[in-house]
Amino acid sequence: MSIYRKLLTTGSKFIGAHKLLKVGLNLSPMYKRSTAKVVSISEDMLHITIKLPISYKNRNYMNSIFGGSMFAAVDPIPMMQFINLLGNNYVVWDKSAEIIFKQPAHEDLYASFDCTKEEIDKIKERIKKENSILIVKETLLTNKKGTVIYCRVNKTIYIADKTYFKNRKALKEVQ
Repeated sequence: MSIYRKLLTTGSKFIGAHKLLKVGLNLSPMYKRSTAKVVSISEDMLHITIKLPISYKNRNYMNSIFGGSMFAAVDPIPMMQFINLLGNNYVVWDKSAEIIFKQPAHEDLYASFDCTKEEIDKIKERIKKENSILIVKETLLTNKKGTVIYCRVNKTIYIADKTYFKNRKALKEVQ
């Protein structure tokens, strides 16, 4: 178990997991370097909002937000959201990502990561039948009003039953 998971598990006993995850992400060196900030996480963790302010730390040669900052701002959120929504009986990994730049960003960017309880239930049902699945989550980086799309990120996420995953891993080690 990573240090981040241990801190979240322990700290959640004292303050809400959603609050701790927000503070933890905003303080973690890996996420701080993206120059983004987690603005809000709903108590049920179904909704997360981030802001990527344009600054001297993320401007590129063309004076717009560096594409790497756009991707880094989005990268960890879907996987961490699913880890927390699904619970300890599942393995969740990023499998791949696709980033599509629509236009240069010369203003602060925002992204929302939304799941529904129905989506989580469907994932659990599929895993009962299939043991492991791939899902694709799309995230849009937009202006504050959400009317201009600057970037689209499609994250492919691997989700498996933890017992199935461990048995599969053990089988590979024996072969």
